Amino acid sequence: MEGSETGWGQPAEPAPRWRALLDRARFGGRGVEQAAVERHAEEAPPPRPAEPLPRRASGSGYSGRVAPVGQSADRPYGAEPGYRAEPSYRVEPVRPAQTYGGQPTYPAEPTYPAEPAYPTEPAYPTEPAYPAERAYPAEPAYPAEPAYRSEAAYPVVPEQRRPEPTESRYTLLDNGYRHAPPPVESRYALLDNVGYQPPAPPPPPVPTPKPPTMAGRPGRIEWRAQSAESDLERAAAVLRRDLGTPRVIAFANPKGGVHKTTATVLAAATVGSVRGRGVLAWDDNELRGTLGLRAGSARHARTIRHLVADLVQIEIREGPELLEILDDYLRHASDGSYDVLAGEESPRFAQRLDQFTVKRVLELLRRTHDVICVDTGNNVESPNWRTVMQAADQLVVTTVPREDAAFSADWMLDLLHEEGMGELADNAVTLISCPTPGRLPIQADLERHFATRTRAVTVVPYDPALETGSSIEYHQLQAETRQAWLRAASAMLEPFAR
Repeated sequence: MEGSETGWGQPAEPAPRWRALLDRARFGGRGVEQAAVERHAEEAPPPRPAEPLPRRASGSGYSGRVAPVGQSADRPYGAEPGYRAEPSYRVEPVRPAQTYGGQPTYPAEPTYPAEPAYPTEPAYPTEPAYPAERAYPAEPAYPAEPAYRSEAAYPVVPEQRRPEPTESRYTLLDNGYRHAPPPVESRYALLDNVGYQPPAPPPPPVPTPKPPTMAGRPGRIEWRAQSAESDLERAAAVLRRDLGTPRVIAFANPKGGVHKTTATVLAAATVGSVRGRGVLAWDDNELRGTLGLRAGSARHARTIRHLVADLVQIEIREGPELLEILDDYLRHASDGSYDVLAGEESPRFAQRLDQFTVKRVLELLRRTHDVICVDTGNNVESPNWRTVMQAADQLVVTTVPREDAAFSADWMLDLLHEEGMGELADNAVTLISCPTPGRLPIQADLERHFATRTRAVTVVPYDPALETGSSIEYHQLQAETRQAWLRAASAMLEPFAR
């Protein structure tokens, strides 16, 4: 500054006089200041390249450490610290660009081998030319339809009302199947319990009495009308006859509450009261039947379950020994007219019998009894139910005067026809039990319908002794009820009586 002091406050050395003279000779008439500036620019050392920014040294872990002895920690004021020179990096040489026509040329891409030539597909033969379809003769021209008259040209015919059909509403149950109607003089005409009776034929002429004649000539002939007492006597006589072999009567209807158990008990009681022995009622209901509770004395609690468990030891017995050991598994009616093989009454031990066990039980009972009445269950798909139907000699279709019960019974008959047991269904006896006093209007329709599907139709009246559902005592029934059951039992066994 001003030639006496430097920028750092120190006195500068005075310029020698000869330098000013030399500057004046060199620069001529230019000013001393300009010459000094130019001279100063010439003498100034070349500019030092800019140093990079100092790098931050890694921490020593303690910022207040004392500088080592012998080396001043403080540098002189104005002195710049010395930094390490940056490593020199190698400079890549510049490749001179190849020029071609003023443009740089790049190395040519490598050439790839050409793909091999694949064989061409063989030429398939062309399809043969089919002959053209032959020309069919043209259809003949039909004459034009005649012109019809308008509706107004026809005479007006008064509408005639069609007569109402007289068939029963149960004709839909027949499925097109018809039996030959029973003859007017059928012996089952009296079994409809004061139903429709055909007009009686006129009585034959009574011959005039003649005086007694000599031996070898006919005497007087008398005609007597058949009374109700003689009809009951004939029914009882049928039950006393020899049946040839033991007979199995199955009481069936897939619907519950149609008096299957009641009919089984009363049929066994009726036949047993006439024959005196050899009649048994078996409760073969898989779902806890009640026949053992409504019939027979409860002198023990053995059921079909105990009989099946000991069946092997019982089957090997013969004669009186067999009757004696089998009696331990049967219950008896109060009057001793029939025996009872009770079904399982406890649902915990209820079991379904297979077809082989059912056949063995039936064969055992046939060796000791003449008439076996079986109360079947409601499961028509059960092997037990089908085995009883195949072994039955007589089927009794039980129902009540209700539409649902009649539909169920009719469906069962169709099922038997489909399963190859149509003969059993055709020869069946329909038993209609009246649950209330009086005659319902639907009862007549049911009688006419089932008369076309089964061999006979029988009707048993209402009895107050059966309304409570307790044990059934045959001698407590009304006389009319016992007579109706006598006719019904006679209709069941008549085809087998000799």
